[in-house]
Amino acid sequence: MSAVETRSEVRAEAKYVRASARKARLVLAHVRGRTVPEARTVLAFSERAVATEIEKVLKSAIANAEANHGLIGDELVVVAAYADEGPTIKRWRPRARGRVNRIFKRTCHITVLLAPQEGLESGRRKRRAASEAKPEPEAKAEASSASRAKRSKRKEVAA
Repeated sequence: MSAVETRSEVRAEAKYVRASARKARLVLAHVRGRTVPEARTVLAFSERAVATEIEKVLKSAIANAEANHGLIGDELVVVAAYADEGPTIKRWRPRARGRVNRIFKRTCHITVLLAPQEGLESGRRKRRAASEAKPEPEAKAEASSASRAKRSKRKEVAA
């Protein structure tokens, strides 16, 4: 038997949400693949009404991760976020001359999957090492003066 590596994923669902799946998918596309703090910020500033429902599902998934799996909420990533169609409620609106128009009140099922961010610690170390490896201002000044000298030589040759 081969050992299969399983990644712990946390999931939360909201069923029968009174919004169309298409409108929910538009907002979920912005959240997918982001870290939890980024996703919360995107949803907080989204003008679409379904964003509040998606934010509730995200909070529920974070609570599930913290309570059931012992994970830290801010170190999670939105691995998958999707909206499936739910049942459609059908209503009628009376129109002129005894006619009717159909009204479809659509619902959807919103699902959010979270997983621990891989390489979070190594990413912080990389950023710290990159900031320490920046050249000093003196070296920058020398490099810029050398490039100015090259430019002035080109101008003299061209003239």
